[in-house]
Amino acid sequence: MGKKRGYNWEARAGGNVQINDSTTNEIQVDIKHRVDHYDDCNTFVLPSKKRNTKKVDHRVTKTPLLSKKRRKELEKVIEKKKKKLQRAALLERLAKHNAQRASSSEQQHYVSVIDYQNKGRKRFLRELKKSEIKHEAIKEEKNCVETVPEIQEDPSEQQHESTTNMYESEMQHEADGIEENCDETVRPAKKRCRRKPKWMREPKKPDLSAVYRQMLAEGIAPENIIGFENYSDTSDDDVPDSTVAPKITPQQSNKTNEGLNKTVESQDVQIVAEPQKPVEIVPQATKVATPAVFVPVNRKPDIEKERLKLPICAEEQHIMETINDNPVVIITGETGSGKTTQVPQFLYEAGYARERTIGITEPRRVAAMSMSKRVAEEMNLTQDEVSYLIRFEGNVTDKTKIKFMTDGVLLQEIKTDVLLKKYSAIIVDEAHECSVHTDMLIGFLSRIVLQRKKRNDPLKVIIMSATLRIEQYIQNQKLFPVKPPLITIEGRQFPVKTSFNRQTKKDYVDEAFYRAVKIHKEESEGGILIFLTGQQEIHRLVNRLRKAFPLKKYNKIQTNLAHPEKNKTLTKETTNEESSEEDNSEDEFERQAMEALHRNKRRRRQHVLPTINLDDYSAISHDNKHEDSAQDTDEFEDMDGEQVMDFIGLGSAEPMWVLPLYSLLDSREQAKIFESPPEGCRLCVVATNIAETSLTIPKVRYVIDSGYCKVKRYDKVTGVSTFDISYISKAAAEQRAGRAGRTTPGCCYRLYSAAVFHNEFKEYDQPEIQRRPLDDLVLELKAMNLDYIMHFPFPTQPDIEQLKAAMDRLTILGALEPPKKKEEIYRTQITPLGRQMASFPVAPRYGKMLVLSRRKHLVKYIICVVAGLSVPQLFEAFGECKNKWLQSHYQWAGEGHSFLMGDLMVLLKAIMGAEHVGPVKNKLEAFCKEHGLRHKALVEARKLRRQLIDEINSSVPNSNLTIDPEMQPPSDEEAKFLRKVILAGMADQVAKKISPDEMPEGQKKTWKHAYRTPEMEEPVFMHSSCVLRQTDPEWVVYQEVYEVDKKMYMRGVTAIEPEWLPRFAPTLCNMDDPSNDEPPIYYPSTGKVMCRVSGTFGKAAWKLPMVYIEYPPSSNAVKWFACFFLEGEVCPKLKRFAPLLLSQPRSMTKSWAKFIPRTQAILQPLTNHTILCKDKVREMWDSDKRFLLSQYQMWLPSSVHAEVARLWPPL
Repeated sequence: MGKKRGYNWEARAGGNVQINDSTTNEIQVDIKHRVDHYDDCNTFVLPSKKRNTKKVDHRVTKTPLLSKKRRKELEKVIEKKKKKLQRAALLERLAKHNAQRASSSEQQHYVSVIDYQNKGRKRFLRELKKSEIKHEAIKEEKNCVETVPEIQEDPSEQQHESTTNMYESEMQHEADGIEENCDETVRPAKKRCRRKPKWMREPKKPDLSAVYRQMLAEGIAPENIIGFENYSDTSDDDVPDSTVAPKITPQQSNKTNEGLNKTVESQDVQIVAEPQKPVEIVPQATKVATPAVFVPVNRKPDIEKERLKLPICAEEQHIMETINDNPVVIITGETGSGKTTQVPQFLYEAGYARERTIGITEPRRVAAMSMSKRVAEEMNLTQDEVSYLIRFEGNVTDKTKIKFMTDGVLLQEIKTDVLLKKYSAIIVDEAHECSVHTDMLIGFLSRIVLQRKKRNDPLKVIIMSATLRIEQYIQNQKLFPVKPPLITIEGRQFPVKTSFNRQTKKDYVDEAFYRAVKIHKEESEGGILIFLTGQQEIHRLVNRLRKAFPLKKYNKIQTNLAHPEKNKTLTKETTNEESSEEDNSEDEFERQAMEALHRNKRRRRQHVLPTINLDDYSAISHDNKHEDSAQDTDEFEDMDGEQVMDFIGLGSAEPMWVLPLYSLLDSREQAKIFESPPEGCRLCVVATNIAETSLTIPKVRYVIDSGYCKVKRYDKVTGVSTFDISYISKAAAEQRAGRAGRTTPGCCYRLYSAAVFHNEFKEYDQPEIQRRPLDDLVLELKAMNLDYIMHFPFPTQPDIEQLKAAMDRLTILGALEPPKKKEEIYRTQITPLGRQMASFPVAPRYGKMLVLSRRKHLVKYIICVVAGLSVPQLFEAFGECKNKWLQSHYQWAGEGHSFLMGDLMVLLKAIMGAEHVGPVKNKLEAFCKEHGLRHKALVEARKLRRQLIDEINSSVPNSNLTIDPEMQPPSDEEAKFLRKVILAGMADQVAKKISPDEMPEGQKKTWKHAYRTPEMEEPVFMHSSCVLRQTDPEWVVYQEVYEVDKKMYMRGVTAIEPEWLPRFAPTLCNMDDPSNDEPPIYYPSTGKVMCRVSGTFGKAAWKLPMVYIEYPPSSNAVKWFACFFLEGEVCPKLKRFAPLLLSQPRSMTKSWAKFIPRTQAILQPLTNHTILCKDKVREMWDSDKRFLLSQYQMWLPSSVHAEVARLWPPL
């Protein structure tokens, strides 16, 4: 079929068609013909082209009616046009009355209608009253201004002056003539041109108030005013340009009048010019300024002298003015500019600590402790006034004015004090590190500032960063709707020279050792700071340096001190040798090292014994950590690089005081880096990236940067955590270099090439919030009623996959309600269990374990387990006694359910054993050394136990928990319940052993201890230190999975039973329908109906054995509960009536039972109230004593109805 054509309305509309005959009428017929043969019909000649036609349409168009709104709009447009046309007449009338108007001095006393209407009556009267009060003071200011010497102007600037005066006169005439009768269409130019261009303004003169002027005249200088010489009681924007009268010459006055007349004539308006009168100072309603407060600080002269050298001290006034005028300020500056130590002192001197506290947050605990001591020392204040507070430790008192703390501590305070009312200012230091707590804190502070401002109780927030990575704060409209001001501190106190290696070698530890030796032998005095990646590398390099440069014994040092002349001679010789060695290049240095290696090999062939001078050694060892030990010799036998450096004449060099520094090190060992080294020794600190920021190690002049760091990375999907050694960022490299220029000019030696730095290094590190699980963060925000997490103002927005994975895990743990729709996953509500979990300062899964343990009175054991799991690396990973430690761990595991508890039972026994030993340091250190435990971790675990006990005692009445040193191990039955509690907290971290049939061919030996997890395809293994490795239970739960050398290992393994999974991990189980072959049973202990079912677990659908679970809610569940009720299983008092029932109760489960009236009578109320357990029936009997009585009597003969009624309800 062809395409159906539409009806062509235009072609069939008809209408008249007009033909244009204009062209044919103009044709003249001029043909030679005879008149008698002329034909009238051929008078016209046909045109050569077709004539134009025009269709005439006689249809009448209807004009739509105007709406009221549209009609008003058009009327307004017409009214505006009329007013524009009447403007010329209005100006003529104003010009006629201009001659009769009041003088300019009299007009100053009149009130502008526009000014009155814009300000409002109340505000206008209030400002008028203030101006009257200050009238006398302003008169004195006028006299002072008149006595100011005249500023000589260049002739070239007179033209600008004339233009300025003409501009002001024109403004005055327009304001006077049009102000009274102007409407919205005729606006004066006054409001549009109030401020003049900068080149037309007069230089400002000092405008001092009368009170301070009198004090200066009497020779009294105010002591509480900062920068008094620049003080003014009015701001630049509030003072109009006419307050300071410029010197007007007659020539300029004439020029002004001429220019004014020309302007008026161009407008066809005649204005009579008045003679010029002297300009008077008119009282203005000025803003009352609060005098700046200065709190004196008595610093020591030497500290004051060194403090003034810091670059930030030159910007003190600018910084404080910006802080006073803005709620949020961002300060950036290079390392060593003095941000961390000086900004709190600026705030203290400005009076921010008079009534409240100044808070400073640091990302690391070491920085918070050291900075509080440093600031207290600089300000000459006690530790009670400048204090610190970190987790488990602090010295904060009621007298504290400046408080250093970690960002996590301040987040905990926000939970109890949302508006932070006891703080006047908060300084967020090292914001460039972008830790999770720092990002959360800045997000909260951005909203707290707004709430405090509404309450007229402002809070000042200062964000400090050592890098220029500030776009996330300045350009983030969601975080700060108003762009905060930025202050950049240029330069550092001392210069730092940076040098690169020509090649980037793989073994950066050896390269760091070579560089440290070269610096120690050739460079002048000054400490050395070496950056490595981890604890094992640090101890390796520390032992090598201590072996190469051992400490001289004190008797030899004393001998040198007793003979200063010999010492001077030795120093000169050493200096000459050093100056000659400085000319040698690195190639020459390596050549000498290789020659020394060959000499060493020849000496070994000759079997020559070394010559030892016993006078160089004392009988008593002063510090065994800095001495050579026999165990160190094995480390250097097979390393050619170390053999090279041991034989280059290092014995003649001065000793080296080598100290390690990393986060797991004991606090007292960490504090040694701030102490002075022994006399005659060079300080050398080998540290991780913990020393990058906020630390000033004394006398450090040289920095050796390996260019690497160890970063913990987290897989968003599988949850596997790995420690990768990778390049640092360029910003971190600059931070490390800045450590050398804190107290003296320094040098930074980078053990990588410039090409690697520019091509391989990233600009900035990835924020922590994008590389770690966010379960605790999401739960905290949900507990604070922030249901939609995406609306929280994160400085760095986390990945959506991270948030989704965190919410999925919290839903599995029961902390969040399951979403009704898939789209509503980000709006899920927190459950009562989730609120209890969020109250504990531990991970959410550990919080659930603490909540559930209270039901079985196992909380004292779970507290120990949670404390041990929350502290990183409780057990030593390396050591010579590793086999001995493993044997003691097997003994701690025990037997039965205690052994099946696995690594967590070992953890529990370790903490209990340490508590039994007591807090005595020597005994506890001996216990740790014997069993392979970390002393610092045990101390932190004990502090966390104390914190958790205090939290539970405050929330649970009559708990009365204490740390019991004599606590006995759990019994076998208690260990079984502990395994169930552990499963409830780690329900999403279940692993199943791979059967031999599932193992690939050729890998059965390597997969012997392999397990499978639901989220990963790769197998995971038990580590050799796991006590369950010998038994290999089929089902286990684990604390975490970590990767080492591309192999996955489980940590913190506990065996479980698969029958427990449907109860403790119901959201991950897919259960089948109840079996019809085996009828349900009633559990009197729980009062519920249980059925036997089978099912699968997890995404991998692992087959579960047949287990008893609570009967799922359905009509069959109601029928079975009614059966057990009639049989007397629910209420034992009804058992004696079971033989008298008119029919069998189980008949109601049949399909034909719905036709029996008594069946429907008893099922109807149970279904309406969803009664599936005994507890629900009790609730109904509490409100209605006769509930189910009549329905039950229908199943009995009438002879026993009265007896049943007497005992009802049958409880």
